[in-house]
Amino acid sequence: MDKSEIDSEGLQPLSDIDRIIHEPARLLILAYLFVVESADFLFLMNQTGLTRGNLSSHLSKLEDAEYIHIKKEFVKKIPRTLLSLTKSGRKAFQTYRQSMKQVLDHLPD
Repeated sequence: MDKSEIDSEGLQPLSDIDRIIHEPARLLILAYLFVVESADFLFLMNQTGLTRGNLSSHLSKLEDAEYIHIKKEFVKKIPRTLLSLTKSGRKAFQTYRQSMKQVLDHLPD
């Protein structure tokens, strides 16, 4: 199969892809949150390699999209930020995964 034979229907999900999730740093954040019940800010910062400011900026975008819930608390007078996926965030991530899987499965080997 050459490039002209690629099934355009198989690539259609790319035009509808969720751009909030598709950005690499946000995709990485959501992937970590997808497999855990919750994670704290420092854990995500260490796992993703993002700076505090960059991580905070991406978390704000995800929170604005209602994909994550941010809970701030104090543990022995030390501030802690816990992050978790919302139901709509989990659903959006699953939809994104399915769309990408569909696209990748339709590409020739």
